[in-house]
Amino acid sequence: MSPFDSIFYVIVLIMSVVIHETAHGFAAEAQGDPTARYAGRLTLNPLKHIDIVGSILLPLFLVLTHAGFIIGWAKPVPYNERNLRNKKWGTIAVASAGILANIGIALVFGIAIRFAPLLGAAAPAFVAIASTITLVNLVLALFNIIPIPPLDGSKILFALLPERAGTAQFQSRVEYLSLPLLIVFIIFLWPSIVPVIGFVFHAFTGIPLAL
Repeated sequence: MSPFDSIFYVIVLIMSVVIHETAHGFAAEAQGDPTARYAGRLTLNPLKHIDIVGSILLPLFLVLTHAGFIIGWAKPVPYNERNLRNKKWGTIAVASAGILANIGIALVFGIAIRFAPLLGAAAPAFVAIASTITLVNLVLALFNIIPIPPLDGSKILFALLPERAGTAQFQSRVEYLSLPLLIVFIIFLWPSIVPVIGFVFHAFTGIPLAL
């Protein structure tokens, strides 16, 4: 991968995680919590969201080392679940918003790829750009579905758990083990997710993904 391609991948990732986090903020506000707006985070300005390690250093390292996948994160958009009109379903809506935003972006650019032949000579360049955007957003969406803290899937899981004795203790234990659990998942289970990404990519774009 050329240096230009690497930089482009990182730029796409940064903007995708920014949209992901902003979607959380808008979902929280729709549920009655203005915390993100008061914090100045309801914006697509990357400078408000960038985490140096998660948004730049880690993805650039993965690209340059040909790791085979690219992940990252932005600074989480703050929200106060006590302000949500419904704590359970409001939390699920906020957690799901970022995932749905990435899926929406992937779907839009995937459909656009299907119409790329109408662009004539410009079609190959457009397909290359749109494919990168589609792939990065699919990876972000599927990665965040994983039910391990601090990923969105864990917030959805914990919100769905019944409020009974031991639930809070279980949640605290999972959060305590979040880093080793994520490492284990990425090393041993992520390869099983790659074919799923390829299947969804093909379904959205109509072209196979070279894995």
